[in-house]
Amino acid sequence: MSPEFPLSQLPTPPAAAVRHLTVDEESAGQRLDNFLIRELKGVPKTHIYRIIRSGEVRRNKGRVGADDRVQAGDVLRIPPIRTSERAEEKQLNPAPARQFPVVFEDEAFLAIDKPAGVAVHGGSGVSFGVIEQMRQARPDARLLELVHRLDRETSGLLLIAKKKSALKALQDQFRERETGKTYLALVKGAWPAKLKVLDQPLHKYLLADGERRVKVTTKEDPDGMHSVSLVKVAARIPAPSGLAALLPEGLSLLEVTIKTGRTHQIRVHLSNAGHPIAGDDKYGDFELNRQLARAGLKRMFLHAWRLRLNHPVTNASIEFMSELPAELKAWAQPGPGKRD
Repeated sequence: MSPEFPLSQLPTPPAAAVRHLTVDEESAGQRLDNFLIRELKGVPKTHIYRIIRSGEVRRNKGRVGADDRVQAGDVLRIPPIRTSERAEEKQLNPAPARQFPVVFEDEAFLAIDKPAGVAVHGGSGVSFGVIEQMRQARPDARLLELVHRLDRETSGLLLIAKKKSALKALQDQFRERETGKTYLALVKGAWPAKLKVLDQPLHKYLLADGERRVKVTTKEDPDGMHSVSLVKVAARIPAPSGLAALLPEGLSLLEVTIKTGRTHQIRVHLSNAGHPIAGDDKYGDFELNRQLARAGLKRMFLHAWRLRLNHPVTNASIEFMSELPAELKAWAQPGPGKRD
């Protein structure tokens, strides 16, 4: 049997000890199962539901159902629990602490500037990501949760909630498409100025090796997800020295605002239109990528540039912006020669 582990906010109990957890005000109104899944990180969901059904979890000394709503001040009896092997491995080998550039921070949430090459969370072959590293760097933080995601190779604005109420309010805005998310992308060729709206459903599938991919599908596809991207040409960039044959029309710097947040949405929409993102190793022009890398572009040119939303507490409209990182900035300026 796997060893026991304590909740982070409780003193370390003896092995196989019963623990008691008091529900805070921000958690009031949550379903019991959702509350426990969030609090008992690393415990398999099947185990959580089993201890609820068996009556081992008690609320104020009485039985409680998985769909019952917890209230502030409720005292939950938590029986001895087991963790998954993956959670145990994380405890034995925690992520290295790391801080990231902060664009904005208050008591409710923060916006950071994520560098390219860093996953937002562990999983899919990555042992840790931004959120695990920040939790290690801020051990006194009561809560740090991702509000949304960015691809590993995408840089730019990423929101992290510091309160459960802020997490819910911000995620509701993203879900209801009330935010404005604009990216900067450098693409192959001359993007048609009149092509401003890409309204094409996307279909997720797996390659033979299990890797996830996305493609444009038809509106009749029952598995197609409604996806809309708005495109504006920000600049025309001439081909770098030596690449005129591969780039007879040069490159285009685009501002892409997504109205839906689908997996790989921008990458697939732009590639399907015949203008793949420079450096995209999944949906791009691979020979062009190889030549661009030799000329100095070592990563995908996709950057989460601007984000508009309503503050989760005050409801005031706010906007954040993230400058292009140095390795992309030179490629966004018209000019001859090799970029370094």
